[in-house]
Amino acid sequence: MKAIVITEAGGPEVLQLLEVDAPKIKDNEVLIRVAATALNRADTLQRLGRYPPPKGESEFPGLECSGVVEAVGKDVLRWKIGDQVSLLVIVACGNCLMKCLIEFELRRCHRFAIGDSVLSDAIVLQLAILMIMLVCALVAGGGYAEKVAVPAGQVLPVPPNISLQDAASFPEVACTVWSTVFMMSHLSQGETFLIHGGSSGIGTFSIQLAKHLGVKVFVTAGTEEKLAACKELGADVCINYKTEDFVSRVKEETAGKGVDVILDNIGASYLQRNLESLNIDGRLFIIGFMGGTTTEINLASLLSKRLTVQAAGLRNRSLENKAVIVNEVEKYVWPAIAEGKIKPVVYKRLPLEEAAEGHRIMESSKHIGKIILLVP
Repeated sequence: MKAIVITEAGGPEVLQLLEVDAPKIKDNEVLIRVAATALNRADTLQRLGRYPPPKGESEFPGLECSGVVEAVGKDVLRWKIGDQVSLLVIVACGNCLMKCLIEFELRRCHRFAIGDSVLSDAIVLQLAILMIMLVCALVAGGGYAEKVAVPAGQVLPVPPNISLQDAASFPEVACTVWSTVFMMSHLSQGETFLIHGGSSGIGTFSIQLAKHLGVKVFVTAGTEEKLAACKELGADVCINYKTEDFVSRVKEETAGKGVDVILDNIGASYLQRNLESLNIDGRLFIIGFMGGTTTEINLASLLSKRLTVQAAGLRNRSLENKAVIVNEVEKYVWPAIAEGKIKPVVYKRLPLEEAAEGHRIMESSKHIGKIILLVP
């Protein structure tokens, strides 16, 4: 199979599409033929040599994917070849199946022009009704490849009304946001929530989920275009961090109280100001260190306001913990996606061989939402 290989630590140019060995599944794993994968900031760090995969995981980048189940291990119970996972029935000739799936053109066969004309009996005999198991998955590595082996507990059905390629934009952001903001920080209806980097993949998803659950949303972003996009997604208070002091604006909008929860991907350079922006019993959750890892803070506010500061990643968690998160995401988040309350926000779709260009876009920070790589 083909996969994007990090040939050495360095810039985007070190990402090369090469022929590699296909993965072999373990008894508790599912083999997915990948249709699409999505970029995450962690992928760029791995490329730079700063974020290696956990021991025993694929060395190829890619933390999420969507595709078709090709095989399952003997201990896998839920995912069975031939089951209807997404209740999707495709009438097709079979010659260009992945094209039909990826483009979501389910009413038209590219070869026989289903829907464009009445088919003769002779042509009808050449068609097949295919039941396809469409899934998306959270992976610890290997998403930038034609096939990936995934623990069964990290596999999700493609949400109804979502295309197979867009489904790749959900697993990592959904699991990150649900586990940190809701499972650990306990954000609840009627509270206030500040998202740094509101126009990122994490940010655009967080806005929609929080608004769906009755939360007042504050965001920071660096351009008016990005702030407008956040506003359109439902953000209540949009702050340009380049021209405004977010602490002052948060205090102004909350009558001096501060927000209840902050999701932060900046780290050290924002830590003291984040603490100043929190309400009594406020919770800060750190998921990135774009602003460094070392700083000095005044601990007095932690004590006086009973603040909680937490930090966590997703990639290095145990399989058991990831399975719990994925299960909750399917139970509590997937229905909102199915109802159209949360929609995929995709900035650009690129072929897999252009992964380097995707990394350049991500590192420029000009994107809004997710960047997707399509796998042929």
